[in-house]
Amino acid sequence: MKTLGLIGGTSWHSSIVYYRLINEMVSEQIGSQANPELILYSINIELMREQNRNKINAKYLEVSLKLQEAGAKAIVICANTPHMTYAYIQPKLDIPVLHIGEAIGREAKKRNLKKLGLLGNKPTITGNFIPDYLKKEFGIETIIPSEENILQSHHFVSKELTQGKFTAEAKNFYIQQINDLRKHGADGVILGCTELPMLLEQEEVEVPLISTTQLHAKLAADFILND
Repeated sequence: MKTLGLIGGTSWHSSIVYYRLINEMVSEQIGSQANPELILYSINIELMREQNRNKINAKYLEVSLKLQEAGAKAIVICANTPHMTYAYIQPKLDIPVLHIGEAIGREAKKRNLKKLGLLGNKPTITGNFIPDYLKKEFGIETIIPSEENILQSHHFVSKELTQGKFTAEAKNFYIQQINDLRKHGADGVILGCTELPMLLEQEEVEVPLISTTQLHAKLAADFILND
């Protein structure tokens, strides 16, 4: 098995889910008598909340190089938003960063989904790091909510979900957003915040949900096991 480096902390709630899922998925293949070697570096979430792109890039590169030096054969960023650093850090590393867009695109292609709605915080929804990857690598179009709803989504993510609060108000908001995106042509919706799959169930909506956490963890587990 190959050693994997994990960059977590944004939030630590999602980091726990990534760690558990990767171990569970690997164990399903090799048995419970063993587990993969993982190196976890947990970043202070305040870095992301400052929204200083240069500081964020610098920190993620610093951590990635430490993980590489420690023996990681690939890196997984255990959240959606920090993938904004991918274009900056990947060319400076000798090991791959397993992009969350790759996990999304493979699943969408398997399910023949052509247009995906995107939910998450404001940097994720309005950023180009997921839509551009999906368009370039898979030819998949991405659509987003209105500006007002983007701001409300950002509030729920930053003030509630990443702090471990999962309320009925937030659930109802996101169900409405999913229904609206469907009306605008989305044949699937990306849950682009690692905590969203903890809030929503597929049975609550009619359009297919793309759980980035589950799919990204599967991409990581496959890398570990693929000699």
